[in-house]
Amino acid sequence: MTAKHPVNILAPAQAVPIIARELSRRRLFGVAGGVGATAFLAACSSPGAGSAPEATGGALEGDLSIYTWGDYDSPDVIAAFTSTEGPQITLDSYSSNEELLSKLGASKGTSGYDIVVPTGIFVPGMIENGLLAKFSKDLIPNLAKVDPQFLGQAWDPDNEYTVCKNWGTTGFAYDTTVITRDLVTWSDFLDAVQNEGSGKTSFLDDPIEIVAPYFWANGIDYTTEAEDDYAAAETFMVEKIAPHIAAFESYPGGSIIPQNTQVLVQSWNGDARLGKLNSEDPERWKWVLGSPTTELWMDNWAIAAGAPHPEAAHAFIDYVLDPANAIQELDYIGYNTGTLDIESLARDAQLEFLDGYIFYPEETVATMQTGTVTNQMTLDVYNKVKAAAGA
Repeated sequence: MTAKHPVNILAPAQAVPIIARELSRRRLFGVAGGVGATAFLAACSSPGAGSAPEATGGALEGDLSIYTWGDYDSPDVIAAFTSTEGPQITLDSYSSNEELLSKLGASKGTSGYDIVVPTGIFVPGMIENGLLAKFSKDLIPNLAKVDPQFLGQAWDPDNEYTVCKNWGTTGFAYDTTVITRDLVTWSDFLDAVQNEGSGKTSFLDDPIEIVAPYFWANGIDYTTEAEDDYAAAETFMVEKIAPHIAAFESYPGGSIIPQNTQVLVQSWNGDARLGKLNSEDPERWKWVLGSPTTELWMDNWAIAAGAPHPEAAHAFIDYVLDPANAIQELDYIGYNTGTLDIESLARDAQLEFLDGYIFYPEETVATMQTGTVTNQMTLDVYNKVKAAAGA
């Protein structure tokens, strides 16, 4: 990954227990009622966290509370941390960044959560509004184990508040027993939706993922805010694509792919890998990283302002950054952790479905685009497409 591609948004979402959810990590609407990101974050400002304890390198507290995406942490890593370090971990999950922001903002530093996992593009507003606490970096020596290309991102250039948890991308999978031609590009994907995949296609239940394939297929930067671009996307997606969509599902790896209930599936890379691992006939499904471009996103470890257990929070983040634990995280969730030499570790462990699912050549990563907070035009197209599809 090159410096000109600061990693933005993440991916799939999953904690223990698995919690069904309809919102995705890329939305900043819904609970917020469609207000802009800046206004919503400002309303979530968190004064009053200054009296919270600070980490000094003392004894670890007996508890640790993590607020994260559902099923997004290896149970083995969680159990091992408690066994070796002591703190009992409580995992609670949210289904969107706005849910996280709302919880932290409403509590004004008294949420009771220690660690949170925001997507990159939401971090600046969280910092500005006092929702995150600065790291005591001397307590996280394994920051040195993070690949430098995943440090110094635009939202936190000095990694004072955040560090990479995982990064991923978006593509599609298709049932080769039904769609027998090779699909390579987003144009191929949209054509197949209208033909072999008609009535048997699922899209990610996420506003930007509904409009992005049109932009990518037509050489338009998917962060565009040009009204003409959105008007064209709306016409095409509502009239040409929506009638053929059977489902909106953000986690097809848990059901659609292994159960073969659809034949064409838009998916995040880690979830597509999960579907292959869960399938009794994995070769039936082919995963494609759509070209000529697609997105790249990142989720981040962070400590909530007012965290009641800061020593344990720092210790846990340091623990999961250790390559021996990061490889377990990668195997469980199917996303690159950004750890130094993680690819070598994965290959040495002979993990399945690595190339094209978790690891990509530099020239491929260089074609990926980073995102922005969902705008109202994106949300409008998303709602109209779902309505036209009968969802």
